Amino acid sequence: MAISRLLLHFILLLLLRAFALLPTQAAARSGHNPSGTDDGNHGSFSRNLLEDKPRITEEMVHGYMSNSELEIAVHTFGSRCPNISRIYSSKFVYWRTVLLFLQWVIEISDKPGKKEAEPAFKFIGNVHGDEPVGREILMHLANWLCDNYLKDPLATLIVENMHLHILPTMNPDGFALRWRGNANNVDLNRDFPDQFFSVNNDINYRQPETRAIMNWVKQEHFTASASLHGGALVANYPWDGTRDKSKYYYGCPDDKAFQYMASVYSQSHYNMSLSKEFEGGITNGAFWYPIYGGMQDWNYIHGGCFELTLEISDTKWPKAAELPVIWEHNRMSMLKIVASLIKSGIHGRIFAANTGRPIPGSVMIKGIDSKVRASNTYGDYHRMLAPGEKYEAVVASMEGFRPKATHIVLEQEAVSLDFILDPDGADGQMELLRNDCGCRCDNELFHVLEAHLWLYLLVMFVLLTFYLLFKRRTASRLLTYRHSPRRPIAV
Repeated sequence: MAISRLLLHFILLLLLRAFALLPTQAAARSGHNPSGTDDGNHGSFSRNLLEDKPRITEEMVHGYMSNSELEIAVHTFGSRCPNISRIYSSKFVYWRTVLLFLQWVIEISDKPGKKEAEPAFKFIGNVHGDEPVGREILMHLANWLCDNYLKDPLATLIVENMHLHILPTMNPDGFALRWRGNANNVDLNRDFPDQFFSVNNDINYRQPETRAIMNWVKQEHFTASASLHGGALVANYPWDGTRDKSKYYYGCPDDKAFQYMASVYSQSHYNMSLSKEFEGGITNGAFWYPIYGGMQDWNYIHGGCFELTLEISDTKWPKAAELPVIWEHNRMSMLKIVASLIKSGIHGRIFAANTGRPIPGSVMIKGIDSKVRASNTYGDYHRMLAPGEKYEAVVASMEGFRPKATHIVLEQEAVSLDFILDPDGADGQMELLRNDCGCRCDNELFHVLEAHLWLYLLVMFVLLTFYLLFKRRTASRLLTYRHSPRRPIAV
């Protein structure tokens, strides 16, 4: 009997080990295989910068933080304001540049690092190495919010109602080398996949800084963002390019919303809206000059993130003594463009009627060919819209559920709008599985279970067989025991 138990335990151990070796996911990831053909020249559209580089003197650099000093400043800020911030770099993405600099991000919120049903905004500075004003101004912004939280109503509004992510430098290599591109001499704002041309679709040619931003956008649920540049004074919005490469106004589906966002920044600026070159201090990118592979168009198309390109200084590399003045000229603009995520648009959550749980559906506006997705964790969505407009149909939908629509009149304040979707037949009855992180599990899990169903049945059959054999042998021994002479009980 002891041998039978030992054999049974040994078989169970082998089966458990076999289960542990089963695959947990059925899908394999691979790089994008671009469709269509190009001329094969991956240096098209000025991705590689072969022109003469402007001379940046020691006198110009003096007073600006070096990459090492910037890293120290970021961590010093984290130590000074731990209650409303966290510093991160490589939790989700590979944040190392060609020259192996780490790109540190500051997150500011009353609950930093925690998922909430709140909008998220990101600022990115120093996209071009020879435009360093953004990295300095963004550190001013972070410190101002820390110093004025619970003192200034705008600072308090931002910290308590959203998550602000600040990447002071996207291109520390270019800054260190004192030129526009990265260490491979590639213009990072021409390196993203483009909607019109497939030149950047091959991931093997994409720069590490670009990949980091793309992975970051996929991991976080950003509502809007802005990148800071220098050399002009204007708020630029999509589209950045045209299908035929010509220069003319080419608006994206959310053109009105982008004009509104750009105007919020320009009109809050000290003198941007007074521009003689750009009416109202704003411009459509393609109307100004077309570019391809730009970051703002990619964010809008692939991340559902409304991004502006902000030119915040007429001079690319002004003297360091001018930085406090440039910060003061841009301070209210930066605060108001971030706060506009809270004060305007429509916000809400999407729920399943059969379970009461949040679901990651999507929201569309009739007449606007653009979709905003709700988050996986809380089913919350945040849709930027131009105020003072009537929207005939706001439609929430998700596969397996019947869509619902309503109309709204959007005044100057934001509208809160939740949706409860009814299941559409049997498919809607399946509850969304969630792991410990609150993330939605893919249907791939069900494919794995189905593919290995035969193995589970076989294991159950083997276990049942051994159980019956064990029970039969035990019964036989018990019968023998019952008919054998019983020993007297010692007392």
